[in-house]
Amino acid sequence: MKYIRSCLVTAFLGMIVVSCGDSPPPETDATQSAGAGSIVRIDPAVDALIPADARIEKLSGGFAFTEGPVWHRELNHLMFSDLRSNAIHIWDDTDGLSTFMQPVFKGDSETESVGSNGLNIDAQGRLILMEHGNRRVSRIEDGITTVLVASYQGMRLNSPNDSAYKSDGWLYFTDPPYGLAGLEDDPARELDFNGIYRLSPDGVLELLEKNQTRPNGIVFSPDEKTLYVANSDADNKVWMAYDVLDDGTLGTSRVFFDVNDQTETGAADGLKVDFAGNLFATGPGGVWIFDANGTHLGTIKPDEVPANVAWGDDGSTLYMTARTGLYRIKLSTSGKIP
Repeated sequence: MKYIRSCLVTAFLGMIVVSCGDSPPPETDATQSAGAGSIVRIDPAVDALIPADARIEKLSGGFAFTEGPVWHRELNHLMFSDLRSNAIHIWDDTDGLSTFMQPVFKGDSETESVGSNGLNIDAQGRLILMEHGNRRVSRIEDGITTVLVASYQGMRLNSPNDSAYKSDGWLYFTDPPYGLAGLEDDPARELDFNGIYRLSPDGVLELLEKNQTRPNGIVFSPDEKTLYVANSDADNKVWMAYDVLDDGTLGTSRVFFDVNDQTETGAADGLKVDFAGNLFATGPGGVWIFDANGTHLGTIKPDEVPANVAWGDDGSTLYMTARTGLYRIKLSTSGKIP
């Protein structure tokens, strides 16, 4: 864009003052190149979270659609889903990439998103899967798969997506329709809502919320008084915040942050929090960083739009599953590893 400059030069107390009209507006944020992507710094507070020399590193590529990363503390490696290749992979710095499980789903399906989505690790170090094709929550231990839950009040779940453990052992998870070819209109769909649930350690399933249109990523605040749930509805791209009551159920809800005005690729999807309560949430264009008050501090933008994130290594590395690639960045803050 060309700017026509009309300047008035005056002398004032021995100084030259130049006043120009129609000059370009000042930049309100700074975008820096950072290896395999870039970092947008919007609020000065982000500098305490992202080092000045931070670099985004691409670890591996060539996947169909990466999702659901989780760091396995006992085995010291990252596990993540390749949802559309029906596989779970492992990454560690010594051996690089390896495949843990393929296929996850066995059978016929009209959708390509048949594998596992969100992965988690329980208190005993066992892998927890949110399965799309099998429409269930399962656990793998010593090569044996155990179904934890597959239905609510006799009706099959849609396609469990992502999960978060509360310190009392309850597993909170979301159940949008993305594993169904026809989504809400799929003839195989049995529930008429997309729910947020919790599953007790002894297998009791409770519906917590059924009015959020497309619940997706889910995480607790550090004090567990707030449950954040991404809404990946293309018509309502927001992150919701729910008050967590003393009995673990959900109380008042509010829109934590609204990105319906954004045009970059991506919706509100996976998210994590650091120990200070800042959110790292995948959204349009990258990983959006918010403080606990909902102030947008900055965005981490790998070369591909990320769908989910996880803390790894010593807790200060943020791993990002982004379309066909796996990325990471070392930060100055850290979060909880399951």
